[in-house]
Amino acid sequence: MYSNKTMKSALETMMFMWGEPLEVRDAAEVLEADKNVIRGLFRELQAEYEQEGRGIRIREVDDAFSFVTLAENDMFLKKLCTPVRVRRLSQAALEVLAIIAYRQPVTRSEIDSIRGIKSERVIDGLIDKGLVEISGRSEGVGRPLIYATTKEFLKKFGFSSLKDLPEVPEYEEMRREREEEGYGQLAMDFEGKE
Repeated sequence: MYSNKTMKSALETMMFMWGEPLEVRDAAEVLEADKNVIRGLFRELQAEYEQEGRGIRIREVDDAFSFVTLAENDMFLKKLCTPVRVRRLSQAALEVLAIIAYRQPVTRSEIDSIRGIKSERVIDGLIDKGLVEISGRSEGVGRPLIYATTKEFLKKFGFSSLKDLPEVPEYEEMRREREEEGYGQLAMDFEGKE
């Protein structure tokens, strides 16, 4: 058994090299330790980074952990990375993504019914961006495909879990705030910070 100090060091190294959220079970297997111990060490590291005011933070997403940049340092990254081509989600994509996020698992016909317009191409685009996935088939007539959001959705929008989704009134307030800040319609930068 390794010391906690050694395991924390190893967790930092693995998160840095892995490039995507490191699952607790994978880290526990590598370190030959209990998952609860590893989860606790991840959370200790997370607290240490926050207490020290570091520019890198540790985010938990669905029992996995990864390094992210501190949101307050966004302006420095934008200066460093300018010019960066920004790809934004269309209004239609945002509508479909919101429906899926709040109603999942949901069929295409349910999405179409809520929007009042066909959504197949929009859903395909969200799948291509890795924000939505086919999560199975409905038990309804014809067993249509059902859709859900992905871990990438949580990561890109800064949520730890679906429980962090804002209530609808909060969503309206966020939209107004972003418009006041000059962002216009809600948009997602897929090449900037996470």
